[in-house]
Amino acid sequence: MKAVVQTGPTSLRVDTIDRPTIDADQVLIKVGSTGVCGSDVHAYLYQGGYEWVELPRVMGHEYAGEIVETGSAVTEFAEGDRVVENPTRTCGTCFQCLNEQSNVCQNFSVKGMHRDGSYGEYTVANPDKLHTIPDSVSMEHAAITEPLSVAARAVLSRSTVTPGDTVLVEGPGPIGALVAAIADSIGGRVLVSGLPQDEQYRLPLLEDLGIETAVSGVTLDSKAQEITDGIGFDVVFDTTGHHSGVELAVDTVRKGGQVVVVGLPGSASEIPMSTIVRGEVDIKTSYGSKWANFEQALSLMAENTISPEGIIDDRYSFSDPSAAFTAFLDSETCKPVFTFDE
Repeated sequence: MKAVVQTGPTSLRVDTIDRPTIDADQVLIKVGSTGVCGSDVHAYLYQGGYEWVELPRVMGHEYAGEIVETGSAVTEFAEGDRVVENPTRTCGTCFQCLNEQSNVCQNFSVKGMHRDGSYGEYTVANPDKLHTIPDSVSMEHAAITEPLSVAARAVLSRSTVTPGDTVLVEGPGPIGALVAAIADSIGGRVLVSGLPQDEQYRLPLLEDLGIETAVSGVTLDSKAQEITDGIGFDVVFDTTGHHSGVELAVDTVRKGGQVVVVGLPGSASEIPMSTIVRGEVDIKTSYGSKWANFEQALSLMAENTISPEGIIDDRYSFSDPSAAFTAFLDSETCKPVFTFDE
């Protein structure tokens, strides 16, 4: 089968490799569509804490596909079922798993990093990690179920956003765009902030979805003043993955408001903790997602509450996968999604 294999930092090649085989308790899935994630980009660069990924590696973990073979012990699914996979395997026995915190399992394993992923024509999955795609959701749209589940957890499980709240989402990347779309769908007054390089593609994309945007700096200050009457935002989501995002979140949230950190910002050294305490600001984190968040994501798409059409970018081909990564790094795309053709 054809597969995109990472062989080194910023080095990808399209190889012909053996089609994977399954155990009795597994299924084989023909990949329909698969997306490029921010963590895929970090792994592609082979930096920022992703140097542990063993190479060569078939990349990818956001995908939708059709089951083409089931193991002899599998009864929950059948050939022809359209599915998405939660790409994180958990141990089920550590304290966090037993405490219903499986998204922060001590012994997790991520598809496309710890083991071969979805950038191939076929991939292997365990049934307990699969979700059935509703008939009304296309394969291409279903490919963003995993990042949409991450956004659903951040907004619906971890935040206090309610209709009428003012919401700032820092970062117009894929997670930021999906967080903004969900917060908007439940009645938040949402503003998304970005950097000057985001003015070319990502901020206009969000404006096309009916969501207000601003460039960090004077424009953001002006919009924040207008939207919040100078009080500050009720809820701020930081999806930037940079320490400056946490610092900005603390500066722009109102007293008694909430900051939800969704990106991985590294070390933030300029956070005024006394101001946070005196303002009784609630700082939360949100990491990954759970079973219920996948179901929420699929339901949001099935009911047309969230339309992936404007977020998905299908301009890129598996024949030149590096182009999608370069465009992502240059903020020229938001959510590239590949489709394999037999």
